[in-house]
Amino acid sequence: MKGPREELMYVLCVLTKTGTQMPDYLATVDVDPKSPTYCQVIHRLQMPYINDELHFMSWNTCSNPLGDTTKKRNRLVIPCFNSSRIYVVDTGTDPQAPCLFKVIEPREVFCKTKLATILAPHCLGSGEVMISSLGDLLGNGKGAFVLVDTETWEVKGTWNRPGDEAPLGFDFWFKPRHNVLFSTEAAIPKFLVDGFKPEFLGKDYYGRRLNVWDWTTHCLVESIDMGEDTVPMAVRFLHNPDSSHGFVSCSFDGSIHHIYKEEDGTWSTEKVIQIPDKTVTGWYLPEMPAYTTYLIISLDDRFLYLSNWFHGDIRQYDITDPHCPRLLGQVFVGGSIYKGGVVTVMKDEELDCQPDLLVIQGRKVYGGPQMLQLSLDGKRLYVTNSLYTQWDEQFYPQQQRDGSVMLQIDVDTKKGGLCVNPDFLVDFGKEPWGPAHAHEMSYPGDCTSDIWV
Repeated sequence: MKGPREELMYVLCVLTKTGTQMPDYLATVDVDPKSPTYCQVIHRLQMPYINDELHFMSWNTCSNPLGDTTKKRNRLVIPCFNSSRIYVVDTGTDPQAPCLFKVIEPREVFCKTKLATILAPHCLGSGEVMISSLGDLLGNGKGAFVLVDTETWEVKGTWNRPGDEAPLGFDFWFKPRHNVLFSTEAAIPKFLVDGFKPEFLGKDYYGRRLNVWDWTTHCLVESIDMGEDTVPMAVRFLHNPDSSHGFVSCSFDGSIHHIYKEEDGTWSTEKVIQIPDKTVTGWYLPEMPAYTTYLIISLDDRFLYLSNWFHGDIRQYDITDPHCPRLLGQVFVGGSIYKGGVVTVMKDEELDCQPDLLVIQGRKVYGGPQMLQLSLDGKRLYVTNSLYTQWDEQFYPQQQRDGSVMLQIDVDTKKGGLCVNPDFLVDFGKEPWGPAHAHEMSYPGDCTSDIWV
């Protein structure tokens, strides 16, 4: 937390279905307030193919690579959700202008793993990168993990034992000191890629389980049922490697569950945050859930931040007692319920009136808060507002037209509280290849979103 302040931010930018027929790209954003190019995109690394849908990224080595001083954090690993291609980007030669180092083609992933729709990468202490999958080659659900060797940059196979997969997949987190890995479930890929359809509810198309894996044997040992259509997505544990406390967001349920280890060594969950649905008109359903899509935890393990993609707010919770989080801060930065929009809120257990549409530096902000990245000192929370192209297009057509934004939220780390920084705006609607969807963010070196082992 006492490390240097972030000066550069890498942002995944998606041009899928924008009509440009241009590839997605990695943008380098200047976030140094002392720089003359502050809040500007200073470099764009364009990928060689179109319609990849860049989504998540990770580094080639962990923040603390088990004492190995020869390991250098100089490669970004970027899987592609649509194509199952894997890009490896060199950030070490010139951090301000990354270049493409290696392309692992989908055929290699398919042949060696029989997996597709790959998503979330994490570096392992073993010198490998592991990537979660949502499905098989036909778009059916298959929650498993691709292993990539960071020396040869070849696919090694799967981390999980052959034939031992979860029904569905999405995100994952591991705690080696507790011999456990947790994975979540979004949806069957072929029912996800065309957007949200209410008629798919109640048919087991959407995720419901938190899957528990043995870290040593790589076997699936338990599936905790979170409830039908709850869609468990983001899973995060406290950074302290010895801690056995974590949280999982049940997105469509609008809830956060605390994960903890019992005295007998078994794992349990308890619902500790419930954001009430809002009764609405002018929307897809009469009740609008929060859709808590992303979580991040501060490095000192004091605060949890969540993005509420449908309602439009970011929330800060004190998790000093993980069994009883306390809401300390809340700020609206978009969403579907803004005043004067197409949605009318008929009943709201939390708000007296609908929030105003966020306007920053004259720019109207459409879309809901999605990806979060927190500075090492915990004082600056960065947010982008793209979830997935087909869902962006469906729920926020204005964002499809105008492009995404990247905002900075000032964080009170003493008393708690969140406030939009009016001087910070990166407008991806003004990009040279047309309006872009901005997704995950990462800065060079240690990141708050890293796993410590």
